[in-house]
Amino acid sequence: MFSLGLGSQRGQRTGRGRRRTIVALASVLAVAMTSLVPAPSAAAVEASVKTFHFAVVVGAEGATHCDIVGDVYTPAGAGPLNRVPAVLMTHGFGQSKKDMKDFAQMFLDEGYLVLAYSGLGFGGSSCVISMDDPAIDGKAASQLVSYLGGADGIAYEDAAHTTPVLPMKDVQNDQDSGYAHDPRVGMFGASYGGAVQLAAASVDPRIDALVPMSTFNDLSYTLYPNNTAITSGVSSSTPGAFKHNWAFGVGLVGSLTGTGSTLPGCEKLAAGVCQTIVRGLVRGYPNAADLALAKRVSPATYIESVHAPTLVIQSQADTFFNLNEGAALFQQLRDNKVPTRMIWQRAGHTNPNGSVDDLNPLDPDPSSYVSQRVFAWFAHYVRKENVDVGPLFAYQRNWLPDTPGTTYATSSTFPVGKSVSYYPSTFERLKTNPAKVKKARLVMTTPEFGVVTNTDPLDLTAASTPTGPITSHQHDVPGTALSWSTPPLKSKVNVAGSPTVQLKVSAPVARAQQHRGAVGQLVLFLKFYDVAPDGLTTLVGQQTAPVRIPDVRKQFTAKLPALVHQFAPGHRIRFSIAGSSTNFGGGTSANVVTFATGGSDQVITLPVVP
Repeated sequence: MFSLGLGSQRGQRTGRGRRRTIVALASVLAVAMTSLVPAPSAAAVEASVKTFHFAVVVGAEGATHCDIVGDVYTPAGAGPLNRVPAVLMTHGFGQSKKDMKDFAQMFLDEGYLVLAYSGLGFGGSSCVISMDDPAIDGKAASQLVSYLGGADGIAYEDAAHTTPVLPMKDVQNDQDSGYAHDPRVGMFGASYGGAVQLAAASVDPRIDALVPMSTFNDLSYTLYPNNTAITSGVSSSTPGAFKHNWAFGVGLVGSLTGTGSTLPGCEKLAAGVCQTIVRGLVRGYPNAADLALAKRVSPATYIESVHAPTLVIQSQADTFFNLNEGAALFQQLRDNKVPTRMIWQRAGHTNPNGSVDDLNPLDPDPSSYVSQRVFAWFAHYVRKENVDVGPLFAYQRNWLPDTPGTTYATSSTFPVGKSVSYYPSTFERLKTNPAKVKKARLVMTTPEFGVVTNTDPLDLTAASTPTGPITSHQHDVPGTALSWSTPPLKSKVNVAGSPTVQLKVSAPVARAQQHRGAVGQLVLFLKFYDVAPDGLTTLVGQQTAPVRIPDVRKQFTAKLPALVHQFAPGHRIRFSIAGSSTNFGGGTSANVVTFATGGSDQVITLPVVP
């Protein structure tokens, strides 16, 4: 039924050839933004597939009636005398139940009954898009769990809910749980379909296991990331810079998929969501209402109510929901004593293709390392079998040849690696010995209203490439950035984890205006480049870390988005501080920023692994 052996079935695959065709840009944007949609595949296990309509009641007061359309995949032979466990799954933003067919087939092959449904506001399901609100999307999913557990009065043949469907009798129940209509069920899905699992588990203790992929921990960080003033996880006490390039993609995908979530329009979005996006695009920072809305629907807010064992799968190639969001979710669950494991795979929003060892969203291979980890997780927690669920942490080493069964490193601890510190010095040099750093005062300017002054690739453009990172002679307009590089490396430097920096700058304009809050505070952008011997430059992980500094009079600490990358021998590690970004809104005021080298205030640290 499952195996933790790697690649043993890869040569036996039928009907699942490697589909790597680059489609039109608009289609790829839809795939990237809408949470990793698999291509269709031929069925391997016979199953009956029936489309039903589910009557659910949602909202804090339970006063909103919605219709959910879903497909029930029942494996041959399942029935009242041969009940099977179930998997409940839904899709990412802008898609529908039909985009889950390949994933449904994977679990059918493992003997599960599958209910794949269109989330509220998508794919024929009614009501508005509520951004995975526990009181709405979570409650809706909970009622689907009741249906799988045998509850009556939920499933119908028609959208008007006039012709009822017989209660489910094909799914195993937990007879001694103490809960009514308690099925053996796990939840699975990516991106928007990942966060809804946490929302559902926060209101429904009957869910046995979760596998959220490439999803968010704190939507305020997703939309307005600030990598300093961190209070816990990825949450910050100071709002960051609006992620306008991806926000534009939300509107574009809405127009492509017919969700009605375009700007203007927004008739399918819950109240406040459209306004948040518009304000972000216009001014680059949120108001209190924007932050309150984002926090309300964020797992970080309600995580203490989630007790279902969770396998967190996050993407190393993801500028939308970066690795730090997965790590925050993982750590919060562990702190709450919830059985948890974490996998960092290559495939994600920014690079859907990934590695042969990944659970590839465009072409899911059930024999891959990550797929087998998912099957083991459900076998242990849904089937209740004595199965090894694998190591605490695993990450895909994207610098190795992409050979099945060889690319993942594992660890019984997290984080991994040892800290190696670097120190900015004069002449754009990055030193490993602080005693050799020379004192100097370096000056840069930040543009007014976040005007873009560099050539870093657009996140959406990067999402449309077949391989991910874009390599070019990337540069900033002279005077708008500072950067420091190591000498050519004598040996490789492998990084797996979140870089941290401790920095101190001087900015008189920000110092005079920062009492006004976000509108007056200094915004900088921190990033690492890999510089090849021929000068070609890669923005590592496609990651840029905005920092909105609460008080420029003080040293600040920033935790950058985690990277998994090898700096090869002969390459140089470059650290950069820029005044603007192609993908984020910047500060509203122009600033002259002074950076002093040679003191103890400036330290850059990388987590280095073998």
